[in-house]
Amino acid sequence: MTKVHFIGAGPGDPELITVKGARLLGEAGVVIYAGSLVDRELVRCHAPQAEVYDSSAMTLEETTAAIAEGVLAGRNVVRLHTGDPSIYGAIQEQMAELDRLGIEYEVVPGVTSAFAAAAALKQELTLPEVSQTVILTRLEGKTPVPERESLREIAQIGATLVIYLSVAMIGRVVEELLQGAYTTGTPAAVVYRASWPDEQILEGTLADIAGKVRDAEIGKQALILVGDVLRARQEGLKARSLLYDKEFSHGCRKGIVT
Repeated sequence: MTKVHFIGAGPGDPELITVKGARLLGEAGVVIYAGSLVDRELVRCHAPQAEVYDSSAMTLEETTAAIAEGVLAGRNVVRLHTGDPSIYGAIQEQMAELDRLGIEYEVVPGVTSAFAAAAALKQELTLPEVSQTVILTRLEGKTPVPERESLREIAQIGATLVIYLSVAMIGRVVEELLQGAYTTGTPAAVVYRASWPDEQILEGTLADIAGKVRDAEIGKQALILVGDVLRARQEGLKARSLLYDKEFSHGCRKGIVT
């Protein structure tokens, strides 16, 4: 029986799709991909034989119909999403439609742009005695955000933040963050099109990052990263992890007593 696969294509670099995702893409007879964000070359490379739909101009009803037609024709269908489909992927509503139609499906995770951005910055997002929490969030825009999850409320925690879908409102982002635990001196970075050939990195603080974004004319496809972990590469580590400490014992190694 044919099955629908929702697959995370990764953040942009065609090589960052998972091995499983690439295999299933190669077996697909129908591919519906987010053309505004997924590199068409990835589809050309892995699924040259497939019937391809660019979903960037399609509605939910249209993508559902394309999936259903493919399944009824006995073809394997791939719904290819950017990054990891569980993060701002709008897949829940699509899966609800397939449940309604009795169509079987599976979700294959991918590399989200948050981790591609961290890799571009050569930055660990969790550091001992600095931050052990990473929050993936967005500023309210056309899509409402629950009041308890507004940026100014989340900012009270002071954790490492990765902010999606908000770079066009960078001024508002900074204003809301400064109502919480962050200061004008808190490090911030913006990564545009992480892992793509035209990737661009801006680094600064909450005092100047908005101006740098405006000067670079970045208005979409960028992540905002904020937090004290971003100081590490310039100022050094506050503390080292115990994981590889020679005096620390754990289930795989006995520490050296000095």
